[in-house]
Amino acid sequence: MNDSMEEAIVYAKKYIEDLLSFFGLNTDVYATSDEEVIQLSVPSTHLNGFLIGQHGENMRSLQYLTSTALKNNNFAHTRVNVDIADYKKQRADRLKERAEEWVKQVRDTKTPMDLKPMNAADRRIIHQLAAEYGVSSESEGEGRERHIVLRAED
Repeated sequence: MNDSMEEAIVYAKKYIEDLLSFFGLNTDVYATSDEEVIQLSVPSTHLNGFLIGQHGENMRSLQYLTSTALKNNNFAHTRVNVDIADYKKQRADRLKERAEEWVKQVRDTKTPMDLKPMNAADRRIIHQLAAEYGVSSESEGEGRERHIVLRAED
């Protein structure tokens, strides 16, 4: 078992750079970690659209492949977040802006709000924001229907 986060980061960085080289992209991937997640940031290139894919599908595939490679090589740290040209970061920033409006509305009107279904990463952003504004947030539903309900705290 490879326990070192540093070794896992080096392996993941090399793995994704090798994958990208198959597509003719020789680029330096910025690799760090926060808590238990290896963050791999691919710089902006002419292949952004292809690497991100529709709704980030190709990016998620690269993330899955890298995570699986770490598992197959017995690394303790296998959680990976791949971002290409800051796509996820910009998306998260836009989501935060919208979520701030929702949270303030719930806080001010005291009316609960059901948000549309979203993935775990997006829900985490909303939960954090709701907590900052003193609004309760709860995930409800299963699978693709999982969504957040915002409620004003009494």
